[in-house]
Amino acid sequence: MPDAHSQPPEPPLPVYTGAAAPFRGGDPYADYRTADHPFLHHPDLAARELGGAVIAANDEFFAERENLLNPGPAEFDPARFGHKGKVMDGWETRRRRGPDAGRPHPVADDHDWALIRLGAPGTIHGIVVDTAHFRGNHPRAVSVQATAVLGCPGPEELLADGVTWTELVPLTPVGGHAANAFHVRGGQRFTHLRLRQYPDGGIARLRVYGEVVPDPAWLTALGTFDVVALEHGGRIEDASDRFYSPPVHTIRPGRSRKMDDGWETRRRRDDGHDWIRYRLVERAEVRAVEIDTAYLKGNSAGWAELFVQDGPDQPWTAVLPRIRLQPDTNHRFVLAHPVVGHRVRLDIHPDGGISRLRLHGALTADGAARLRTCHREAGG
Repeated sequence: MPDAHSQPPEPPLPVYTGAAAPFRGGDPYADYRTADHPFLHHPDLAARELGGAVIAANDEFFAERENLLNPGPAEFDPARFGHKGKVMDGWETRRRRGPDAGRPHPVADDHDWALIRLGAPGTIHGIVVDTAHFRGNHPRAVSVQATAVLGCPGPEELLADGVTWTELVPLTPVGGHAANAFHVRGGQRFTHLRLRQYPDGGIARLRVYGEVVPDPAWLTALGTFDVVALEHGGRIEDASDRFYSPPVHTIRPGRSRKMDDGWETRRRRDDGHDWIRYRLVERAEVRAVEIDTAYLKGNSAGWAELFVQDGPDQPWTAVLPRIRLQPDTNHRFVLAHPVVGHRVRLDIHPDGGISRLRLHGALTADGAARLRTCHREAGG
């Protein structure tokens, strides 16, 4: 009999094998294959906005390696050709050949590779190798390894004999013009990935979904920092509405540069209000608050109020009373008395949006201790 406490096996993710049909005109995404994968609510640790980069590749003859981390879906222009052939929005290598006329095909282990630095080191829950618009020129299979190396190593250091690589995705067939998804189990903290494609071909995007595991020594040295920032390990727990844009935008690095770079809800037709609930990097003392409505002009939230909770069974304590928000404005508030907590809820009335929330403060002694333990247990 199965153990009463054992967890049921997770359902397998959809698998996309083989090539998609050739493009015959119309919407290039009409036959694109994807699914609502369970790890997509986590941030992309390799995102350029967090500092991710493709630092090296053995070949990028047709299309540059940097395209792998471009934000947004890959674009396709069927009429665009260059001196080397079709211009693709992805990473594409030349066709591999065997050693001689008698052996014209690549051998089984022939592959191309790219090295990726995660913008925010952390634990990985899922990887998407997206072959959008690569239909007859996608790789036969891929694999992904990861490592954790201190500092800012270059390609030579990462490829040195003494570096240990952990296999996250074994050699696995992939489909063309599809979001090939791989669930990753384990709680180890990684800083770099090695993506391999067999034997050659093109990949449009690489997404690495996981949880940020910040360096506690760095945060301690900073003293006061944004304790809800995505790059520091803050995250979204829930939100009332995700209709126009996701709430995670509110804790992204930098300032919003356009309207959809913030969080905007649909127009309410009831007497309720919208909200976002956040978890801070760890228990912290918040001293100052910024609520930014940049680029939200006719659709910014009318009013906002902020609450802090210092434990799952504790009440929500008001930090900011309901305050009037101005469109396209960064509102700054120095708290009369610092407040301590691990979770924060931002309520907006009645609807609309904000672009960023910043909570400036410092870790408490017990919060810093737990963060050091988490970092150590994850291999940091």
